[in-house]
Amino acid sequence: MFGPVMLLHLGRIPTLIISSAEAAKQVMKDNDIKCCSRPSSFGSRKLTFNYLDMCFAPYGEYWREIRKICVLELFSVKRVQSYQEIREEEVAKMIASISKESPSSSSCVDLTEKLYAAMGSMAFRVILGTSFEGSTFEHHRFHHVLHETEIMLAGFSAADYFPSKIGYFIDRISGKHKQFEERVSRELHGFFQRVIDDHLKPGRTQQEHDDIVGVLLKIVKEQTGLGSAHLGHDNIKALLVNFFLGGIDTGASTVIWAMAELAKKPRLMKKAQDEMRSCVRNIGKVSESTTEQLPYLKMIVKETLRLHPPTALMAPRESIAPFKVLGYDVEPKTQVIINDWVISRDPEFWKDPEEFIPERFDDSSVDFKGQHFQFLPFGAGRRICPGIYMATTTVELVLANLLYCFDWKLPEGMKEDDINMEETTGELALTVSKKTALNLVPVRFST
Repeated sequence: MFGPVMLLHLGRIPTLIISSAEAAKQVMKDNDIKCCSRPSSFGSRKLTFNYLDMCFAPYGEYWREIRKICVLELFSVKRVQSYQEIREEEVAKMIASISKESPSSSSCVDLTEKLYAAMGSMAFRVILGTSFEGSTFEHHRFHHVLHETEIMLAGFSAADYFPSKIGYFIDRISGKHKQFEERVSRELHGFFQRVIDDHLKPGRTQQEHDDIVGVLLKIVKEQTGLGSAHLGHDNIKALLVNFFLGGIDTGASTVIWAMAELAKKPRLMKKAQDEMRSCVRNIGKVSESTTEQLPYLKMIVKETLRLHPPTALMAPRESIAPFKVLGYDVEPKTQVIINDWVISRDPEFWKDPEEFIPERFDDSSVDFKGQHFQFLPFGAGRRICPGIYMATTTVELVLANLLYCFDWKLPEGMKEDDINMEETTGELALTVSKKTALNLVPVRFST
């Protein structure tokens, strides 16, 4: 342990690693305005996506306007609630698929595969207004391209840490960037352009609720409330990449971790199931309105986000003015990275921090909305994730139905301690996921 504040020099970039709640508070609250930009080198990883989105854009008018659109238009409570039917339909399909694939009480199901497919289907319908089946782009190919994009963004880029010409040359001769530009980026550009063109076709059937592409195209057409910022089709594409990267892996991974932890502790799983089944009784499924009546479910989700934060290291910030953290001077142009994985395991705030104990949130005011700096799964300050409500609503609905509809057993001959809880590491992804697939045996619960 190197302390709550550690300064590294990664090539030409001074990098501050923040590993305590107090230090995180001083960065993300007390000095948020001085440390809410993005490193210019971080944007270089976009390669041919050289237009800006909400994640990559440095702090300024453009970023403020894009964030306003996300908060007020795309992820408002009203907008998220308008997609309730889509989420419930996709969850019902997932439950039916699990039942069909495991007709006997001894058949295993790859829950990891099922969850990624369900989250992907929801994202397609909410963001693009189409299902996998209705897309001209095979869904598994789309996921593959997105994963390659994620690896590129999470991986090493010489241009980030060496003088621009040298770093650019190193990245070029490695061939990695050329491959991305010529294949992956072109495919994403082409796919999203087809989606946009389809939305602009005259006579297109009007949906009851606009998907996210439709909302963004209306804003582009009207160009109101954008100040001097101007939104075009390329900016929409960049936002869509952001939404898909943040909306599939993080949600699926959170439910997988929750199910893995509950499978290791059957007593906790039964406690959650008893709560749901006494509340829902003979309805046969858990609706979104019902999840509000399930406090233990919400404790499970919180504890999962604490023990398995979707991003162990938050996306880097960059200081734009001098300030102090725990008495140390931080100069402008310093890259600042919040180590959420360490903070969420700090024994100063969490008793038995390595243990999965949902009850720690019983009668606790600690929440994930950016006011409690020992618990930061969605970040805090100006850069807090605007999709918190969408994310938690989806995760709670999916997890509740998995626990309500099935009793879950381990494969024959397997014990609770045999469940592999290793995390992905290295240049694999932006999201910290379970390294191995979660295979469990579902037994359909009959009311």
